[in-house]
Amino acid sequence: MPLAWWERLSRRHPPRTRRVSRPSLGVSAGQVRHAARRRPPLVEGAEIGAYRLGALLGRGGMGEVYQATHRLLGTPAAIKLIRPEVLIRADDDDLFLTLRRFRREAETGSRLRSPHAVRLYDFGMTDGGTFYIVMELLAGLDLARLVDRFGPVPAERTLHFLRQACSALDEMHAHGLVHRDLKPENLHVCRRELHHDFLKVTDLGLVKPARGATAEHLALRARGRVLGTPAYMAPEIARGEAGDERTDIYALGCVAYWLLTASPLFEGQSVEQTMRSHLDEDPIPPSRRTELDIPAALERLILWSLAKAPALRPQSVGEFQRRLAACDPPQRWTEERAMRWWDTHSPDGAAEAVKTARPRSA
Repeated sequence: MPLAWWERLSRRHPPRTRRVSRPSLGVSAGQVRHAARRRPPLVEGAEIGAYRLGALLGRGGMGEVYQATHRLLGTPAAIKLIRPEVLIRADDDDLFLTLRRFRREAETGSRLRSPHAVRLYDFGMTDGGTFYIVMELLAGLDLARLVDRFGPVPAERTLHFLRQACSALDEMHAHGLVHRDLKPENLHVCRRELHHDFLKVTDLGLVKPARGATAEHLALRARGRVLGTPAYMAPEIARGEAGDERTDIYALGCVAYWLLTASPLFEGQSVEQTMRSHLDEDPIPPSRRTELDIPAALERLILWSLAKAPALRPQSVGEFQRRLAACDPPQRWTEERAMRWWDTHSPDGAAEAVKTARPRSA
Protein backbone atom coordinates (compact mmCIF):
# COMPACT_ATOMS: atom_id res chain seq x y z
CA MET A 1 0.00 0.00 0.00
CA PRO A 2 1.31 3.52 -0.65
CA LEU A 3 2.70 5.11 2.50
CA ALA A 4 3.44 8.79 1.97
CA TRP A 5 5.48 9.14 5.16
CA TRP A 6 7.57 6.10 4.25
CA GLU A 7 8.06 7.36 0.71
CA ARG A 8 9.43 10.64 2.08
CA LEU A 9 11.79 8.69 4.31
CA SER A 10 13.05 6.48 1.51
CA ARG A 11 13.70 9.45 -0.77
CA ARG A 12 16.58 10.41 1.51
CA HIS A 13 18.35 7.25 0.34
CA PRO A 14 16.44 6.29 -2.80
CA PRO A 15 17.02 2.70 -3.95
CA ARG A 16 17.92 2.02 -7.52
CA THR A 17 14.74 1.04 -9.37
CA ARG A 18 14.85 -2.57 -10.46
CA ARG A 19 12.65 -4.68 -12.60
CA VAL A 20 11.59 -8.00 -11.20
CA SER A 21 13.18 -11.01 -12.84
CA ARG A 22 10.62 -13.23 -14.52
CA PRO A 23 10.01 -16.63 -12.95
CA SER A 24 10.73 -19.51 -15.30
CA LEU A 25 7.16 -20.68 -15.78
CA GLY A 26 7.20 -20.92 -19.55
CA VAL A 27 4.58 -18.23 -20.10
CA SER A 28 4.52 -14.52 -20.82
CA ALA A 29 2.54 -11.84 -18.99
CA GLY A 30 0.17 -11.66 -21.96
CA GLN A 31 -0.45 -15.41 -21.83
CA VAL A 32 -1.15 -15.27 -18.10
CA ARG A 33 -3.68 -12.44 -18.53
CA HIS A 34 -5.29 -14.16 -21.49
CA ALA A 35 -5.72 -17.36 -19.47
CA ALA A 36 -7.13 -15.38 -16.53
CA ARG A 37 -9.74 -13.68 -18.75
CA ARG A 38 -10.79 -16.98 -20.25
CA ARG A 39 -11.02 -18.88 -16.96
CA PRO A 40 -14.64 -19.97 -16.49
CA PRO A 41 -16.31 -19.61 -13.10
CA LEU A 42 -15.26 -22.53 -10.95
CA VAL A 43 -18.04 -24.80 -9.73
CA GLU A 44 -18.10 -27.91 -7.60
CA GLY A 45 -16.98 -30.87 -9.66
CA ALA A 46 -14.58 -28.88 -11.87
CA GLU A 47 -11.22 -30.56 -12.36
CA ILE A 48 -7.85 -28.98 -11.53
CA GLY A 49 -4.95 -31.29 -12.28
CA ALA A 50 -5.63 -34.63 -10.58
CA TYR A 51 -8.21 -33.08 -8.23
CA ARG A 52 -11.94 -32.45 -8.31
CA LEU A 53 -13.06 -29.18 -6.70
CA GLY A 54 -15.49 -28.99 -3.82
CA ALA A 55 -16.80 -25.99 -1.92
CA LEU A 56 -15.12 -22.59 -1.85
CA LEU A 57 -13.44 -22.24 1.56
CA GLY A 58 -12.02 -18.73 1.46
CA ARG A 59 -11.45 -15.73 -0.76
CA GLY A 60 -9.49 -12.57 -0.14
CA GLY A 61 -7.26 -9.95 -1.66
CA MET A 62 -5.04 -12.23 -3.74
CA GLY A 63 -6.33 -15.78 -3.79
CA GLU A 64 -9.10 -18.25 -3.25
CA VAL A 65 -9.03 -21.68 -1.62
CA TYR A 66 -11.26 -24.63 -2.47
CA GLN A 67 -11.85 -27.96 -0.86
CA ALA A 68 -10.83 -30.74 -3.24
CA THR A 69 -10.60 -34.50 -3.61
CA HIS A 70 -8.05 -36.54 -5.52
CA ARG A 71 -9.99 -38.06 -8.41
CA LEU A 72 -8.36 -41.51 -8.17
CA LEU A 73 -7.39 -41.88 -4.52
CA GLY A 74 -10.29 -39.99 -2.97
CA THR A 75 -8.01 -38.22 -0.52
CA PRO A 76 -9.07 -34.75 0.67
CA ALA A 77 -6.98 -31.66 0.00
CA ALA A 78 -7.20 -27.91 -0.40
CA ILE A 79 -6.42 -26.11 -3.67
CA LYS A 80 -5.23 -22.54 -3.75
CA LEU A 81 -5.62 -20.40 -6.89
CA ILE A 82 -4.74 -16.83 -7.73
CA ARG A 83 -7.87 -14.82 -8.36
CA PRO A 84 -8.05 -14.06 -12.11
CA GLU A 85 -8.89 -10.36 -11.60
CA VAL A 86 -5.62 -9.94 -9.65
CA LEU A 87 -3.65 -11.11 -12.67
CA ILE A 88 -5.72 -9.13 -15.16
CA ARG A 89 -5.34 -5.79 -13.33
CA ALA A 90 -1.64 -6.12 -12.43
CA ASP A 91 1.13 -4.50 -14.43
CA ASP A 92 3.90 -6.80 -15.63
CA ASP A 93 6.08 -6.43 -12.52
CA ASP A 94 3.20 -6.94 -10.08
CA LEU A 95 1.99 -9.92 -12.09
CA PHE A 96 5.36 -11.63 -11.93
CA LEU A 97 5.81 -10.70 -8.26
CA THR A 98 2.54 -12.51 -7.56
CA LEU A 99 3.59 -15.57 -9.55
CA ARG A 100 7.02 -15.54 -7.93
CA ARG A 101 5.52 -15.55 -4.43
CA PHE A 102 3.08 -18.28 -5.45
CA ARG A 103 5.87 -20.48 -6.76
CA ARG A 104 8.10 -19.74 -3.76
CA GLU A 105 5.31 -20.87 -1.43
CA ALA A 106 5.12 -24.20 -3.24
CA GLU A 107 8.89 -24.66 -3.28
CA THR A 108 9.26 -23.78 0.39
CA GLY A 109 6.41 -26.01 1.50
CA SER A 110 7.82 -28.97 -0.39
CA ARG A 111 11.15 -28.64 1.51
CA LEU A 112 9.79 -28.44 5.04
CA ARG A 113 9.48 -31.64 7.08
CA SER A 114 8.36 -30.29 10.45
CA PRO A 115 4.97 -31.75 11.38
CA HIS A 116 4.02 -28.22 12.41
CA ALA A 117 4.44 -26.76 8.90
CA VAL A 118 1.56 -27.10 6.47
CA ARG A 119 2.17 -29.89 3.96
CA LEU A 120 2.12 -29.03 0.26
CA TYR A 121 1.41 -31.83 -2.19
CA ASP A 122 1.60 -30.33 -5.66
CA PHE A 123 2.11 -27.19 -7.73
CA GLY A 124 1.28 -26.76 -11.37
CA MET A 125 -0.50 -25.05 -14.21
CA THR A 126 -3.56 -26.36 -16.00
CA ASP A 127 -3.76 -26.57 -19.78
CA GLY A 128 -5.79 -23.37 -19.60
CA GLY A 129 -3.00 -21.49 -17.81
CA THR A 130 -4.37 -21.52 -14.25
CA PHE A 131 -1.67 -21.83 -11.56
CA TYR A 132 -2.55 -23.87 -8.50
CA ILE A 133 -1.08 -25.23 -5.26
CA VAL A 134 -2.42 -28.38 -3.59
CA MET A 135 -2.00 -28.68 0.19
CA GLU A 136 -3.35 -30.60 3.13
CA LEU A 137 -6.86 -29.78 4.21
CA LEU A 138 -7.00 -28.56 7.80
CA ALA A 139 -10.00 -28.79 10.07
CA GLY A 140 -10.20 -26.70 13.22
CA LEU A 141 -9.57 -22.98 13.33
CA ASP A 142 -6.79 -20.42 13.30
CA LEU A 143 -5.63 -18.60 16.42
CA ALA A 144 -7.35 -15.36 15.39
CA ARG A 145 -10.72 -17.11 15.32
CA LEU A 146 -9.94 -19.07 18.47
CA VAL A 147 -9.36 -15.87 20.47
CA ASP A 148 -12.29 -14.09 18.82
CA ARG A 149 -14.64 -16.92 19.78
CA PHE A 150 -13.26 -18.04 23.15
CA GLY A 151 -11.32 -15.09 24.54
CA PRO A 152 -7.76 -14.83 25.91
CA VAL A 153 -5.73 -18.03 26.06
CA PRO A 154 -4.26 -19.19 29.41
CA ALA A 155 -0.49 -18.98 29.73
CA GLU A 156 0.04 -22.75 29.75
CA ARG A 157 -1.87 -23.18 26.48
CA THR A 158 -0.13 -20.17 24.95
CA LEU A 159 3.22 -21.82 25.74
CA HIS A 160 1.98 -25.01 24.06
CA PHE A 161 1.15 -23.10 20.88
CA LEU A 162 4.41 -21.14 20.88
CA ARG A 163 6.54 -24.28 21.21
CA GLN A 164 4.89 -25.81 18.15
CA ALA A 165 5.26 -22.62 16.10
CA CYS A 166 8.94 -22.57 17.03
CA SER A 167 9.37 -26.10 15.66
CA ALA A 168 8.29 -25.01 12.17
CA LEU A 169 10.16 -21.70 12.31
CA ASP A 170 13.36 -23.36 13.49
CA GLU A 171 13.40 -25.60 10.43
CA MET A 172 12.51 -22.73 8.14
CA HIS A 173 15.35 -20.60 9.52
CA ALA A 174 17.74 -23.57 9.23
CA HIS A 175 16.94 -23.53 5.50
CA GLY A 176 17.87 -19.83 5.42
CA LEU A 177 14.28 -18.63 5.05
CA VAL A 178 12.12 -16.09 6.91
CA HIS A 179 8.32 -16.42 7.07
CA ARG A 180 7.62 -12.62 7.10
CA ASP A 181 3.87 -12.94 7.72
CA LEU A 182 3.56 -14.68 11.06
CA LYS A 183 0.22 -13.77 12.64
CA PRO A 184 -2.70 -15.54 14.37
CA GLU A 185 -4.52 -16.08 11.05
CA ASN A 186 -1.52 -18.09 9.82
CA LEU A 187 -1.30 -20.36 12.87
CA HIS A 188 -3.94 -23.09 12.61
CA VAL A 189 -4.91 -25.52 15.39
CA CYS A 190 -6.69 -28.80 14.86
CA ARG A 191 -6.98 -32.40 15.95
CA ARG A 192 -4.41 -34.64 14.30
CA GLU A 193 -4.73 -38.38 14.85
CA LEU A 194 -4.50 -38.81 18.65
CA HIS A 195 -3.20 -35.29 19.27
CA HIS A 196 -5.32 -32.27 20.17
CA ASP A 197 -4.34 -28.62 19.88
CA PHE A 198 -1.95 -29.54 17.08
CA LEU A 199 -0.62 -26.36 15.49
CA LYS A 200 0.33 -25.77 11.86
CA VAL A 201 2.20 -22.76 10.48
CA THR A 202 0.53 -21.82 7.19
CA ASP A 203 0.70 -19.25 4.39
CA LEU A 204 4.26 -19.31 3.07
CA GLY A 205 3.57 -16.77 0.33
CA LEU A 206 5.85 -14.07 1.74
CA VAL A 207 8.80 -16.34 2.59
CA LYS A 208 12.16 -14.87 1.61
CA PRO A 209 15.87 -15.67 2.09
CA ALA A 210 17.05 -14.64 5.55
CA ARG A 211 20.04 -12.64 4.35
CA GLY A 212 19.93 -9.53 2.21
CA ALA A 213 17.31 -7.77 0.14
CA THR A 214 15.80 -9.57 -2.82
CA ALA A 215 15.11 -7.93 -6.17
CA GLU A 216 11.44 -8.19 -5.22
CA HIS A 217 12.03 -6.22 -2.01
CA LEU A 218 14.04 -3.53 -3.80
CA ALA A 219 11.41 -3.18 -6.52
CA LEU A 220 8.64 -2.74 -3.95
CA ARG A 221 10.70 -0.31 -1.87
CA ALA A 222 11.30 1.80 -4.96
CA ARG A 223 7.52 2.16 -5.21
CA GLY A 224 7.13 3.03 -1.52
CA ARG A 225 5.49 -0.29 -0.65
CA VAL A 226 6.08 -2.91 2.03
CA LEU A 227 4.82 -6.46 2.51
CA GLY A 228 3.32 -7.80 5.69
CA THR A 229 0.52 -7.26 8.20
CA PRO A 230 0.83 -3.96 10.13
CA ALA A 231 -0.35 -5.34 13.49
CA TYR A 232 2.50 -7.89 13.46
CA MET A 233 5.12 -5.93 11.56
CA ALA A 234 8.59 -5.55 13.06
CA PRO A 235 10.00 -2.00 13.15
CA GLU A 236 12.70 -2.81 10.60
CA ILE A 237 10.04 -3.91 8.09
CA ALA A 238 8.06 -0.72 8.75
CA ARG A 239 11.26 1.20 7.91
CA GLY A 240 11.48 -0.60 4.58
CA GLU A 241 14.36 -2.94 5.49
CA ALA A 242 14.50 -6.55 4.35
CA GLY A 243 14.43 -8.20 7.80
CA ASP A 244 15.83 -11.54 8.95
CA GLU A 245 15.06 -14.36 11.43
CA ARG A 246 14.63 -11.81 14.23
CA THR A 247 11.74 -10.30 12.27
CA ASP A 248 9.83 -13.56 12.80
CA ILE A 249 10.74 -13.50 16.50
CA TYR A 250 9.18 -10.03 16.84
CA ALA A 251 6.02 -11.29 15.12
CA LEU A 252 5.97 -14.31 17.44
CA GLY A 253 6.06 -11.92 20.40
CA CYS A 254 3.08 -10.06 18.88
CA VAL A 255 1.21 -13.37 18.50
CA ALA A 256 1.89 -14.30 22.14
CA TYR A 257 0.64 -10.86 23.20
CA TRP A 258 -2.59 -11.37 21.22
CA LEU A 259 -3.18 -14.83 22.69
CA LEU A 260 -2.78 -13.67 26.29
CA THR A 261 -4.69 -10.40 26.04
CA ALA A 262 -7.07 -10.79 23.05
CA SER A 263 -5.71 -7.41 21.98
CA PRO A 264 -3.12 -6.52 19.33
CA LEU A 265 0.14 -5.05 20.56
CA PHE A 266 -0.65 -1.75 18.83
CA GLU A 267 -3.95 -0.75 17.28
CA GLY A 268 -3.95 2.55 15.46
CA GLN A 269 -6.82 4.21 13.64
CA SER A 270 -4.94 3.71 10.38
CA VAL A 271 -2.26 1.47 8.92
CA GLU A 272 0.20 4.35 9.06
CA GLN A 273 -0.50 4.98 12.75
CA THR A 274 -0.11 1.28 13.60
CA MET A 275 3.25 1.12 11.84
CA ARG A 276 4.42 4.28 13.58
CA SER A 277 3.51 2.69 16.92
CA HIS A 278 5.78 -0.27 16.16
CA LEU A 279 8.55 2.21 15.43
CA ASP A 280 8.12 4.61 18.35
CA GLU A 281 5.89 3.32 21.18
CA ASP A 282 6.87 1.09 24.08
CA PRO A 283 4.53 -1.91 24.53
CA ILE A 284 2.28 -2.08 27.57
CA PRO A 285 3.17 -5.26 29.51
CA PRO A 286 0.56 -7.93 28.71
CA SER A 287 -0.13 -8.53 32.42
CA ARG A 288 -1.67 -5.05 32.55
CA ARG A 289 -4.14 -5.88 29.76
CA THR A 290 -5.54 -9.20 30.98
CA GLU A 291 -6.93 -10.81 34.11
CA LEU A 292 -5.09 -14.06 33.34
CA ASP A 293 -2.05 -15.07 35.36
CA ILE A 294 1.07 -14.59 33.24
CA PRO A 295 4.35 -16.01 34.57
CA ALA A 296 6.93 -13.26 35.00
CA ALA A 297 9.42 -15.21 32.86
CA LEU A 298 6.94 -15.42 29.98
CA GLU A 299 6.17 -11.71 30.14
CA ARG A 300 9.90 -10.89 30.14
CA LEU A 301 10.41 -13.12 27.09
CA ILE A 302 7.55 -11.47 25.19
CA LEU A 303 8.81 -7.95 25.95
CA TRP A 304 12.35 -9.01 25.02
CA SER A 305 11.07 -10.30 21.67
CA LEU A 306 9.36 -6.94 21.08
CA ALA A 307 12.53 -4.87 21.33
CA LYS A 308 12.68 -2.21 18.61
CA ALA A 309 16.23 -3.10 17.55
CA PRO A 310 16.74 -6.64 16.20
CA ALA A 311 20.08 -6.87 18.06
CA LEU A 312 18.23 -6.50 21.37
CA ARG A 313 15.83 -9.44 20.76
CA PRO A 314 16.51 -13.18 21.06
CA GLN A 315 18.90 -13.86 18.22
CA SER A 316 17.44 -17.20 17.17
CA VAL A 317 14.36 -19.35 17.55
CA GLY A 318 16.52 -21.77 19.52
CA GLU A 319 17.25 -19.08 22.08
CA PHE A 320 13.54 -18.20 22.22
CA GLN A 321 12.71 -21.89 22.79
CA ARG A 322 15.22 -22.21 25.64
CA ARG A 323 13.58 -19.26 27.40
CA LEU A 324 10.15 -20.77 26.81
CA ALA A 325 11.27 -23.93 28.57
CA ALA A 326 12.16 -21.83 31.63
CA CYS A 327 8.65 -20.34 31.89
CA ASP A 328 6.72 -22.01 34.68
CA PRO A 329 2.94 -21.60 34.23
CA PRO A 330 0.59 -22.02 37.22
CA GLN A 331 -0.79 -25.20 35.59
CA ARG A 332 0.26 -27.59 32.83
CA TRP A 333 -1.52 -27.86 29.52
CA THR A 334 -1.85 -31.61 29.08
CA GLU A 335 -3.21 -33.77 26.29
CA GLU A 336 -6.10 -34.66 28.57
CA ARG A 337 -7.01 -30.99 29.06
CA ALA A 338 -6.71 -30.35 25.34
CA MET A 339 -8.97 -33.32 24.56
CA ARG A 340 -11.61 -32.08 27.02
CA TRP A 341 -11.48 -28.60 25.45
CA TRP A 342 -12.02 -29.96 21.95
CA ASP A 343 -14.76 -32.36 23.06
CA THR A 344 -16.54 -29.46 24.78
CA HIS A 345 -16.21 -26.82 22.08
CA SER A 346 -15.88 -29.00 18.97
CA PRO A 347 -14.75 -26.17 16.65
CA ASP A 348 -13.88 -28.51 13.76
CA GLY A 349 -17.10 -27.95 11.83
CA ALA A 350 -16.50 -27.58 8.11
CA ALA A 351 -12.88 -28.01 7.09
CA GLU A 352 -10.98 -24.78 6.75
CA ALA A 353 -8.14 -24.52 4.27
CA VAL A 354 -4.89 -22.71 4.74
CA LYS A 355 -5.51 -19.10 3.77
CA THR A 356 -3.38 -16.93 1.63
CA ALA A 357 -6.75 -15.75 0.44
CA ARG A 358 -6.97 -13.22 3.26
CA PRO A 359 -6.30 -9.59 2.29
CA ARG A 360 -2.67 -8.72 2.90
CA SER A 361 -0.99 -5.37 3.37
CA ALA A 362 1.33 -4.78 0.46
